[in-house]
Amino acid sequence: MLEPISLERMVRAVEKVRDRLKRAVAALEAAGVPYAVAGGNAVAAWVSRVDEAAVRNTQDVDILLRREDLDAAKAALGAAGFVYRHVKSIDMFLDGPDAKARDAVHVVFAGEPVKADSVAPSPRVDEHDATGDFRVVGLEPLVRMKLTSYRRKDQVHLLDMIEVGLIDATWPGRFEHPLGERLQSLLDDPEG
Repeated sequence: MLEPISLERMVRAVEKVRDRLKRAVAALEAAGVPYAVAGGNAVAAWVSRVDEAAVRNTQDVDILLRREDLDAAKAALGAAGFVYRHVKSIDMFLDGPDAKARDAVHVVFAGEPVKADSVAPSPRVDEHDATGDFRVVGLEPLVRMKLTSYRRKDQVHLLDMIEVGLIDATWPGRFEHPLGERLQSLLDDPEG
């Protein structure tokens, strides 16, 4: 049976993700663990610089870490109440012992392919922008990540960045094959 529609529940869902992001970043910062926020939160951070109304909500938190910093991240995030799990080749920090994978901080290892067939590796941790409240993957490395994964949600994130003018017709030439072609396709036909 479905729960009744509730604005309060909708707002709480968004706030839980933002709170998880804040707590994770604060724990990593306090412990001196190098990181960068990636994924949908990174896209939201970049898009919000241009148009707050164009920011899309995301259901989880993705953090870029160096593999050699995983133990330090486990200690820092564990002290903040997160529980480390390695499930189906994914490293994550659940938001408490009873949390689901959606209620987690997912780890993306810096400088490594996300999947065996990835066209490009993830960015390095030092490829970030630290001018705001937290370190976020730099714009060009973020676009590369999204073009590499290129799932439907990655395409939507790229379209959001195109829509607000963060990415324009000059960008496809920055990327090797097939990434540049993927971006050109989105620029040519944003309605898909």
